[in-house]
Amino acid sequence: MDETLKITNTLSDPTRYYIYQYITDKHGPVSVQEIADKFTIHPNVARLHLSKLEDVMMVISETVKTGKGGRPSRHYRLSDHAIQLHFPYRNYQMLSDILLETMVTLGSEGQKALYITGKKFGEKLMLEEKQKNRTFGYVDSFDKRLALIVQAAHAAGLQPEFKLNGERILFEMFNCPFKESAKDHQDSVCKMHYEFLRGMFESVFNDIELKELGNMLNGCASCSYEAVAK
Repeated sequence: MDETLKITNTLSDPTRYYIYQYITDKHGPVSVQEIADKFTIHPNVARLHLSKLEDVMMVISETVKTGKGGRPSRHYRLSDHAIQLHFPYRNYQMLSDILLETMVTLGSEGQKALYITGKKFGEKLMLEEKQKNRTFGYVDSFDKRLALIVQAAHAAGLQPEFKLNGERILFEMFNCPFKESAKDHQDSVCKMHYEFLRGMFESVFNDIELKELGNMLNGCASCSYEAVAK
């Protein structure tokens, strides 16, 4: 309860909440001065907000040498510590672990079922996005199809960045919603997530070739993919 009160009190301040959102969208470290400039506040106030976010483990900081002499600068970035608030208490992480362990004990058939289900949930996410946008069937342009993918990726909390190179779609995900489970079952969870993404893309493109380029669990800054629409 003490931790819950600390978190809710920390995020109850609007400026502090928007600072956290800014760091989330930045996908990289920020300095005190950057936050002060962005939110038009004094650096001491910015430092206080960042320190309070660090106190509840929502961000972490590190000292960085500027290379210009003088005192090192302190930079802040998102913490890997996952914070979940449920009223009344729920333990969905334990449920996830139980289901994954069950799939593992079932061997290859269990893994196959996991991948099929992951793809179905990717398709389901896109169906919900189409319904929100009142779009049914295949949309009529590449740009509109990609826009649906982008919206759905944000809705799924993937913190994505997309780039286009002709018909090639390069995208990075800076948040893995399954990261805690993937630490113990990386191969199964990452393959399931790959199928989840494939389900998303195939829901709006007739044919897609999806290739993984990088994985944050292997030390990369993000999970990155290349999708080629055929």
